[in-house]
Amino acid sequence: MSGILVATQLFNGLSLASIYLLAALGLALSFGLMRVINMAHGELLMLGGYFAWGTLGLVPGPLGILVALPVAFLGSAAVGAVIETTLIRRLSARPLDTLLGTWGVSLILQQAARDLFGAIGVEVRAPDWLSGAWTLGGVTLPSARLFIMLVALAVLGALALLLRRSRLGLLVRAVNQDRMMASACGIDAGRVDLAVFCLGSGIAGMAGVMLALLGPVTPNVGQGYIVPAFLVVVMGGLGSILGTTVAALILGLFLALSQIFVDVSIAQMLMLVFVIVFIQFRPQGVAPARTRALDA
Repeated sequence: MSGILVATQLFNGLSLASIYLLAALGLALSFGLMRVINMAHGELLMLGGYFAWGTLGLVPGPLGILVALPVAFLGSAAVGAVIETTLIRRLSARPLDTLLGTWGVSLILQQAARDLFGAIGVEVRAPDWLSGAWTLGGVTLPSARLFIMLVALAVLGALALLLRRSRLGLLVRAVNQDRMMASACGIDAGRVDLAVFCLGSGIAGMAGVMLALLGPVTPNVGQGYIVPAFLVVVMGGLGSILGTTVAALILGLFLALSQIFVDVSIAQMLMLVFVIVFIQFRPQGVAPARTRALDA
């Protein structure tokens, strides 16, 4: 087995783990705080890709992609706010209804994208400074994938600071630990839920921008990543940001390295089997979040 091949797949695994992390962080936030499984999360990734396409059409040039990131964050967060206030808040006490309702929203968003942009999809052209590649020890490192890894690290660091150092983070931790006691102390748990859901939706939109750098944006682009994102959240430990990060790294590297020996479809099947076996031995996940709600 060639060392260059292994090194290349390790790099591909890290870049894939970065996308998995961005896609899964929003799910980890919403489930960790609200215990809500959002089946429309993949469509928020898709919207981020379309926001990037629209932004680059209005802001051409080398800095367009940097403008597209906050635009996609704010646009997807706004859509997430509509979903949370009109649907999830009304159905939050009925998890099955919430799951079915968000699945219906995902179908609506997919059809709306087909009607507006067509079924074939749109192409987002990366700026020239992301079109090249670096060579290190015979291993080719595409600039776009390096950029995706840097964005994932920046988002993870910013999220960690937000949850640990800000007032919002304090409120999130309080509601996450004990929702009833936090409400009794005067914390508006509904507003905290809305803020966290918007934050997770915005991060999903940024993940969509990263996906747009790798391929065309289609109405179904988010569906290819929603299942791995759920696997990352389950394996990481429901509601755990640290566990989600570690699980994304494990699964990204596992999928990339397994493709040395088997094709993509079998590698994805093996990844699913790996997660199933893992949770049999450690059902609480890699690093589970400790809350009274989950302990109950």
